[in-house]
Amino acid sequence: MPQIIFLPHAEHCPDGMVVEAEPGKTLLEVAHDNHIEIESACGGVCACTTCHCIIREGFDSLEEADELEEDYLDKAWGLERQSRLSCQTIIGEDDLTVEIPKYSLNHAAEAPH
Repeated sequence: MPQIIFLPHAEHCPDGMVVEAEPGKTLLEVAHDNHIEIESACGGVCACTTCHCIIREGFDSLEEADELEEDYLDKAWGLERQSRLSCQTIIGEDDLTVEIPKYSLNHAAEAPH
């Protein structure tokens, strides 16, 4: 199983974390399964930008974002070339290193999963 390295984030994962991920799951599911509470105001259905993340390593191993995801990413805070919505990022066979941005454009954070 591939490893997902979550880089330290002051709120969601202060010490960083390395987890094993089941291929076929979304990055958002893997984060929530491991108590990393990445926001997902839309419930993970590609209707907002709150689960925006940056794939620091392994980006090229992922399937390309579709047009809808690209449209939402254009609205994300801190957009980079390696940005993805974690609800749309399907885990493959390769390891990933993930950065959760410092801010999101969420006006009301949801309760933890």
